[in-house]
Amino acid sequence: MALPVREQAKYWGIATAVFLLALWYLGDVMLPFIVGGAIAYGLDPLADRLERMGASRVVATTVISLVAIFVFILMAVLIIPMIVSQAAGLFESAPDLFARLRDFLSERFPDLGDANSTLRQSLSSIGATIQERGGAFAQSVFSSALGVINAVVFIVVVPVVAFYMLLDWDNLIAKIDTLLPRDHAPQIRRIAGEIDKTLASFVRGQLTVCSILGVFYAVGLMLVGLQFGLVVGFIAGLISFIPYVGAVIGGVLAVGLALFQFWGEPAMIGAVAAVFVAGQFLEGNVLTPKLVGESVGLHPVWLMFSLSVFGTLFGFVGMLVAVPVAASLGVVARFGTEQYRSSLLYKGLDRDEEPEGDT
Repeated sequence: MALPVREQAKYWGIATAVFLLALWYLGDVMLPFIVGGAIAYGLDPLADRLERMGASRVVATTVISLVAIFVFILMAVLIIPMIVSQAAGLFESAPDLFARLRDFLSERFPDLGDANSTLRQSLSSIGATIQERGGAFAQSVFSSALGVINAVVFIVVVPVVAFYMLLDWDNLIAKIDTLLPRDHAPQIRRIAGEIDKTLASFVRGQLTVCSILGVFYAVGLMLVGLQFGLVVGFIAGLISFIPYVGAVIGGVLAVGLALFQFWGEPAMIGAVAAVFVAGQFLEGNVLTPKLVGESVGLHPVWLMFSLSVFGTLFGFVGMLVAVPVAASLGVVARFGTEQYRSSLLYKGLDRDEEPEGDT
């Protein structure tokens, strides 16, 4: 006999509370394991494909790990130092950029040239603040990501966790399946399958889209000759998982820089804008339909809300789990809606059925 609904809700509520408490108190400790698990989840389809081609799971995992290590080393040696250098240069040049903006506004709007005007003082203070706070902000972001965990330990633990989880992923899923409540196993499998489909469509697909767009924007801006084009393209690609946000923020930043660098050269400014227009066309008509799909079911507003809530409550670790949790809640909500629509509460009494007592 199945447990009553009230008892089931109690146990599931306890499990949820334990998960949130663990995330609250052990978030920094769990960080390398969450990251390693996310990497293993993302690479599992590739390992399965290599297995179907005849490789054993051990060989497939080893090949994937070696390629990943090579790519990481290549990025650490060639790409990351360039991004850090351009970011530092952007912060250092911020006061000069705002000074030029101030002069431009003073020429076009002489009434704003008063040294005591609010606009003039604000522009001066913004440039100085960015220069002073830019390095500290970048360092604080890095520190919040690694916080309690030593960076060396993090770098060592994550690949090890990812390797072993990728190696045993199928066995792990099979063991979890044996622990499902027998009365509800089919429904749980169905919900888990939909969650996996959503995550596969969104996370794996969107990460690929972000990577391609980041490379496209960075290369395009560098070919145009825009200063700091690499870091602007990196930022635009990084936040492109929220539709239109990456293109808007990156485009505004790039065009703003182009106005200072190419003032008087409208063709060059237009070329910078064209890079983002082309990127949006590529994303909307090729990348997203092919790699993400149209039935993901994660609304951008719901995604931003989840990132904000989990980031505020649980820090950097919360932001990592926000997307899977948002996807899971979305699937559960759709399942609940289906159950509601098939219930008597929604349908009411059958038209052919008369309530008792009526004559």
